Amino acid sequence: MVRTFLRWGFAFLFKLLSRLEVVGLENVPPEGGIILAINHLSILDPPLVFAMVERQDATVLTADKYKNNVFIRWIIDSVDGIWINREEADFNALRAARAYLQGGGLLGIAPEGTRSRNGAINPPKTGIAFLADRAGVPVLPVAVSGTESAFRRVLRFHRPPIKIQFGPPFCLPPVDRRNREADLQRNTDEIMCRIAAMLPEEYRGVYAEHPRLKELLTGGAQEAQIEKNMDADFHEIAQINT
Repeated sequence: MVRTFLRWGFAFLFKLLSRLEVVGLENVPPEGGIILAINHLSILDPPLVFAMVERQDATVLTADKYKNNVFIRWIIDSVDGIWINREEADFNALRAARAYLQGGGLLGIAPEGTRSRNGAINPPKTGIAFLADRAGVPVLPVAVSGTESAFRRVLRFHRPPIKIQFGPPFCLPPVDRRNREADLQRNTDEIMCRIAAMLPEEYRGVYAEHPRLKELLTGGAQEAQIEKNMDADFHEIAQINT
């Protein structure tokens, strides 16, 4: 009941106070262990994702520094969130996260580890790639834009535009123990590039010039052109038939 109340309440507030655009929600599988990887601009990002994902097993990996905030702590504990110490290798939290994922749960993670101070993607940590490999689950990239200035604009009685886009889930290649660090970085870069590909250019940050991002953007443009050509062909055929 608490989960349902929180989800309804967050969704209501976002739709009331912002001009919210949600894209690709159908990409979230209805069941099964999966990591939602999200860029992190604001404290609003976790409740936004939670409000949009209609799974009763959705939770989040959260920095334990927020335990000092009574309200945030109550929310995280209410959704069975997993607390992690980001200042060190918190293997207890990673083991709990792996068990949750292997049990079929949905876990939201911000690979950057903290909120961006410049509104763009900052260098991420490789913990998300490590967890995905150990748990053996797919990753679903989530791109958020507009939340970094939402509070300020609401206080000025404006409804800020906020967009959240869910990409298709994908599986990462396995990590070779003999080349562990390089493989973890490769997989982390793949996750972040897939997030960056769904963001406006000014949000891409340290991945703006990454070769893999350029591949994804080129591929997306080619797919869009194919769809456009197919629509034109269909329209032409329809005119001939009439």
